[in-house]
Amino acid sequence: MPGPAIRGITRKMTFLHRLLIGLLCVLGAPSNGQCGGDPARPGLHPGYVHTDGKEFAGPDGKPFLIKGISLGNWLVPEGYMFKFHHALSPHAIDAVFRHLIGDQATEKFWENFRENYVTEADIHFLAQAGFTTIRIPLHWALFMQDTDTPKFGGPGDALLDQVIGWCRAAGLHVILDLHAAPGGQTGVNHDDGTGYPLTFYVPRFRRQTFALWSHLAARYANEPAVLGYDLLNEPISPYADEAFLNPRLEDFYKDIATAIRTADKNHILFIEGAQWSSNFSMFGPPFTQNIAYTYHMFWATPKRSSIARMIDFSNRYNVPLLLGETGELNDEWDDNFRRLHEAEKIGWSFWTFKTMDSSTTVLSIPKIDGWEEIEKFGDTPPENWPAVTPELRARAQQALNTYLMDMRFDHTRKNACYLRALGLQTPGADSACPSYTAANVPYVADVGWAAPQPTITPADP
Repeated sequence: MPGPAIRGITRKMTFLHRLLIGLLCVLGAPSNGQCGGDPARPGLHPGYVHTDGKEFAGPDGKPFLIKGISLGNWLVPEGYMFKFHHALSPHAIDAVFRHLIGDQATEKFWENFRENYVTEADIHFLAQAGFTTIRIPLHWALFMQDTDTPKFGGPGDALLDQVIGWCRAAGLHVILDLHAAPGGQTGVNHDDGTGYPLTFYVPRFRRQTFALWSHLAARYANEPAVLGYDLLNEPISPYADEAFLNPRLEDFYKDIATAIRTADKNHILFIEGAQWSSNFSMFGPPFTQNIAYTYHMFWATPKRSSIARMIDFSNRYNVPLLLGETGELNDEWDDNFRRLHEAEKIGWSFWTFKTMDSSTTVLSIPKIDGWEEIEKFGDTPPENWPAVTPELRARAQQALNTYLMDMRFDHTRKNACYLRALGLQTPGADSACPSYTAANVPYVADVGWAAPQPTITPADP
């Protein structure tokens, strides 16, 4: 037993340690849960998925592996999913349809599109297939108006309430992903901005972004089906001023976190890196509790060296990782890349769940008769669009009506081999899938990979 002098020193050190922790908590610095919010300790964050060191834990405290799929194209339409090569952003797609069928018919189309693209049958199928998580890309304009003082309104809240309710009933968790922030956070088509990441520059857009997250956090603070909030999708493209913006990204995230934590201390905050969510170099230690870091990676060599820098980051700061977007190559690559991540205990969310005439999604919408006429407009700059005759308008309307019908779950093709590549199943089907190399090993050895490089198209001017 230590003597009185040693015991006295120990008591003083313990006091100083507690004093230091108290100061850190007051200052808001991370303290490995010692401020009383460590989700890994019993009784904290009851009923919610939370972080636990380098892993996620379910409400029961057991490890929770995210097996996710993004509901891409639903609330943030993307041109390539309509087979367009020029009209890539939501507003550019909308312009094509308004030219072809008129304003009123286009507004009705989008209303029906959002009603039919994701239904309860889709969510039920995803749960039966074995997914644990749904990632929902969000467009700010569905929730609020572009006013100097944030003003909320639009179909977004009701749409989210409905799909979260379906997910709750099916036993799925939901990640809300701000895919298109006010002003645009990326500087390319899928943020629906001007082609430059004005979210970071324009005070009005900054205020709107903070207000939107505060609104969502207040709405879902006590919803256990919500797993967490993906604060900004793919911020700061390589086309932007990286030298200026990258050092400011973490502070912007801190401001969003402050807006969220005022209303919601239950849910995980997902932090994406810059440059297609691939660069964590601007981040220091985690600045709040219950935080995770997420990266996107398409068509990389399916070996550990491809994700080593992400694993190093996780080990350095004892934080969990999520592969937030990946896929869209082929089943063999999906299988190998998934297995690589599972071997490292990293969860994943593939992109995406449904699109037209595709074998690299869960569901495929049949190619529509007459769609080629619509494609021509989506492939052509607006200044070169021809006038629309009554006959063309009628054909375009018919094609779009068929598209709305065929996107419904019972009209889609279920890609059983794609699901098998994700380690999942196709409910009610037992399709034979082609075999491929290394389908039954943890991950591919360090060998070369000849996948083509993706082509990134800047936003419409």
